[in-house]
Amino acid sequence: MKTHKDLDVWKKSINVVTTIYALTANFPVHERYGLVSQIRRASVSIPANISEGAARNHRKEFIQFIGISLGSVAELETLLLISANLKFLSEDSKIQIFLDLETINRMLINLKRSLSVEY
Repeated sequence: MKTHKDLDVWKKSINVVTTIYALTANFPVHERYGLVSQIRRASVSIPANISEGAARNHRKEFIQFIGISLGSVAELETLLLISANLKFLSEDSKIQIFLDLETINRMLINLKRSLSVEY
């Protein structure tokens, strides 16, 4: 790996951020500083922590930042479930975003394992 930009999980999480911004643009205006803000921050946190961890000097730090990204995935899933329950998400968009998050979660776990094995 040369940089974080070479990681498929980083690329996929960047795409999810773009999707999240599009989805939340349709949320009610009164949620702009509530759910919308939290959802967007949680989504941005995933690739941001991957890149920050990859830039650190030690593999152990990278593993820690992958753990933070995993936490952000869980947070984002929770916020999106709440949004779905409030009928802010269409069924089609809900299904796709949850599939994407499941894939990212699996990729992060595998990356964390591979870094731990090498450590």
